[in-house]
Amino acid sequence: MLITTSSGLAEFCAQLRNAPYIAVDTEFMREKTYYARLCLVQVAYGDLAAAIDPLVDDIDMSPLRDLLCDPKIVKVLHSATQDLEIFHTRIGQVPSPIFDTQIAASVCGLGEQPGYAKLVGSLLNVQIDKASQVTDWSLRPLSPRQLEYALGDVTHLCVVYEKILRKLEESNRSAWVRQDMDALIDPSRYGVEPAEAWRRIKVRRPSRKTLAVLRDLAHWREEKAMNLDIPRNWVARDEVLIEVAQTFPSNVDALCRVRGLKPNVARGRDGKAMLSTMKRALASPEETWPEIPKKRKQISGHESLVALLSALLKRRCEAHGVAPSMVAKRADLDRIATESDPDVPALRGWRREVFGADALELCAGRLALTGRNGDVVDVALPER
Repeated sequence: MLITTSSGLAEFCAQLRNAPYIAVDTEFMREKTYYARLCLVQVAYGDLAAAIDPLVDDIDMSPLRDLLCDPKIVKVLHSATQDLEIFHTRIGQVPSPIFDTQIAASVCGLGEQPGYAKLVGSLLNVQIDKASQVTDWSLRPLSPRQLEYALGDVTHLCVVYEKILRKLEESNRSAWVRQDMDALIDPSRYGVEPAEAWRRIKVRRPSRKTLAVLRDLAHWREEKAMNLDIPRNWVARDEVLIEVAQTFPSNVDALCRVRGLKPNVARGRDGKAMLSTMKRALASPEETWPEIPKKRKQISGHESLVALLSALLKRRCEAHGVAPSMVAKRADLDRIATESDPDVPALRGWRREVFGADALELCAGRLALTGRNGDVVDVALPER
């Protein structure tokens, strides 16, 4: 069912008002815009399933907004982050409660962040037609094949959710997943703060002066991209901002020599804005310039210790039937090996029970790994 009218959407949402959960997915385009352009929303529960067209002029989407924000209904999504970002932008809040089947599948030992098609294939023995995966969802009319693909994303998701829910209950891991789902609804994950945009740009061995210019240039670029709703790289690529922040061109002619910046752009309004932004940053008090990020001092044998932690992680995750990437990332292992009291997810909640506590024991010399009968085993060591 394709919904293109306000009355049709209101009637459909009314039918779902008492549902315990709804499966939700979106189709969107982002190649030419800063914000994702929502092209289709798919919703299903049981025999009810519909694709909702938000591009129809004057369609009232408020019944869907109310449904997404109903605290009594669980919203089930797969790899939810981009969908939640879109909803946060469109309706000003993150729908809750949320259940992400990709996260839950990893906790159940169904693979490292399994894709939707793989999960449907393994749990339902259904092969999804991927031909419409890269279609242009902004074009109208939508074809029957596109609608079939789009609705399949939520009808199958209902069955996947119920199967994974049973697995979690049988293994007493519902609380494990709940911690991660609660983190997904934090609005700070989806809001954009232009003043902090510089932090995502990687610069080798920067000075504070460079970081001050980069911070202000990135702020200018982010606001311009947001206001015009165009990709930030259409304003200026990272490499351009980095070179300006490292070479400090004093005039338009010098700016024209920046690699990757077209002369007509350098001599135009954006070029003038970049030069004035740079000069303003250089004139600001030095105490306001960003500090150079401190590198964590590696201990002797750091890589060997991380290798031992990796082996322990793999062993513990195999024993518990959970994907290692769900328990600890490489950055977590680096910090556990280096810091005396690292604040990392691997040392909190259920992750600490599965791996974190033993990881600390290993680092403290109270746990060892050794080979036995062709396998790796761990051995508790006596206190020294």
